[in-house]
Amino acid sequence: MRVLHTSDWHLGRSFHRESLLTAQGAFVDHLVETVRAERVDVVVVSGDVYDRALPPVDAVALCGDALRRLAALGAHTVLISGNHDSAVRLGFGADLMERVHLRTDPARAWEPVVIEDTAFYGIPYLEPELVKGPWELAERSHSAAIGHAMTAIRADAAARGGRSVVLAHAFVTGGEASDSERDITVGGVAHVPLSAFDGVGYTALGHLHGRQTMSETVRYSGSPLAYSFSEADHVKGCWLVDLGPGAHGVRAEFVPAPVPRRLARLRGRIDDLLTSERYAGREDHWLHVTLTDPVRPKEAMERLRGRFPHALALAFDPDGAAGAPAAPRPIAGRAEIEVALDFVREVRGEPADDAERRLLERAVEDCRIREVS
Repeated sequence: MRVLHTSDWHLGRSFHRESLLTAQGAFVDHLVETVRAERVDVVVVSGDVYDRALPPVDAVALCGDALRRLAALGAHTVLISGNHDSAVRLGFGADLMERVHLRTDPARAWEPVVIEDTAFYGIPYLEPELVKGPWELAERSHSAAIGHAMTAIRADAAARGGRSVVLAHAFVTGGEASDSERDITVGGVAHVPLSAFDGVGYTALGHLHGRQTMSETVRYSGSPLAYSFSEADHVKGCWLVDLGPGAHGVRAEFVPAPVPRRLARLRGRIDDLLTSERYAGREDHWLHVTLTDPVRPKEAMERLRGRFPHALALAFDPDGAAGAPAAPRPIAGRAEIEVALDFVREVRGEPADDAERRLLERAVEDCRIREVS
């Protein structure tokens, strides 16, 4: 059997206020073409289908389009809910679909979707606080919750025989996080040991956004797009997994996804960034720029976008800055305009010019008028 392992679509997500829906649509096109060209039998989506519990309508439409196109190819799709999804909303109509199999109810984690001779077990994101009581867990942790589900899954798989695949949305110990995953430590200890998934033919993990091989049979596919600048060096895509005969035997190959726009980090003084040929070829990248000028340049983002129209994030780390910041001057008894001017000097490293001083004076005066009125 041939399985395509993907996860963390985060449909509806933006990147520094830039819409990613067109790029996500291109990934769906790539996914469908891969399923057709590689004769994939089952697509597994290991959680975080949407970016939030109430996704925008265009994200829902894109998901619906993806599932219809996969079904039209004759492929089955097995999905679980992640910590970004609403399990109830994503799971609506789960029992009414034929080739789309939704697992969003924790109580059904050990009820497999059986396709030919392979049992697919979907463990949705398990909030420890919600399952500790019903499952009579000894502790409130992700390890205890996943451990309970996996014990039941192994028992069911042993009784059935044949091959087994588990989908899970969790943070496995040893995995490498990026800046774009939502923290799941609230509600219990976050990490789950790799040994929790022993005895399974293949485990398709979701949650971490970088592709990772935890073992030969346990992998993260990562997100199909980069969702933070910490992922600038990631290769995005899906695992194409061939399940051999019997209960074991796995071969996996990574299939890269299209890159809508590359990401990069630039660091330096603004004049150098705007003129140096070293940065040629970065004009069409999404950029995070750190300026190192001793004094914060005025209108820095506007100037940078003259050369780099897709600059999205700006930071300031002046050369030579060291030591503890100067103690703040007391505010009590001082005029508002003096406090405001001190703030400008502290943030930018130089005093406000005459035009800026006049603008601040007008702002302070307007505030006084509003207070009186």
